Amino acid sequence: MEHPDHPFTELFEQLGLASDPAAIQRFIERNSPIPEDVALPDAPCWNEGQAEFLREAIEDDADWAEVVDHLNTSLRKS
Repeated sequence: MEHPDHPFTELFEQLGLASDPAAIQRFIERNSPIPEDVALPDAPCWNEGQAEFLREAIEDDADWAEVVDHLNTSLRKS
């Protein structure tokens, strides 16, 4: 089964966040770095619905898994 390729901006839209490049950059700068011992969905920057979406994307290896991994990597950088 082939997974659709979701752009980074679309992930932010799915999470209900501003999705223009400047807003994405601000979000990452404001919420980085997430400590290595904190799972992405457990970071304090998410509301309950966002955390659940991220958790399901990771656990189910869903269509969103690749772009969620990109988000995870981006938020781990300081």
